[in-house]
Amino acid sequence: VNGLMMLGLAGARQQTNLCNESLMLEKLPACGKSFEEMMKKVDSKKWCNLTEFIMYYDNFTQCTEREANNASCFWPNPLAEGFITRIHKQFFSNCTSEKVLWEDPPDEILITLILIPVMLTCAMITLVVWCSKRSDIL
Repeated sequence: VNGLMMLGLAGARQQTNLCNESLMLEKLPACGKSFEEMMKKVDSKKWCNLTEFIMYYDNFTQCTEREANNASCFWPNPLAEGFITRIHKQFFSNCTSEKVLWEDPPDEILITLILIPVMLTCAMITLVVWCSKRSDIL
């Protein structure tokens, strides 16, 4: 019971702490600097390939979360998101997704894809009509 009471008091104490935004904004650049140093190890041509730097990005995310929590701030919050967005613009601004241009398949494939269901439908209708006229089979 004492443990639960202490846990409840700790939670209540944490809720009364106000977010120290200035402390958080003071500490977040260290996360960005660390991420920048790690990204120097990755060829800039590969910055759009997440698999090349996922561990670095995970460390960066954990760092921003830790610094926000140390300043008694929720994470993510608008200030932290703004900082993260600036880092994204710095490293990933050229990583726009290309729109997929849909094209029709070649005529031979298209005709085949249309004719197969039409032929199967005609065959099934013929079979049903033929069976219905031959009542002696049923």
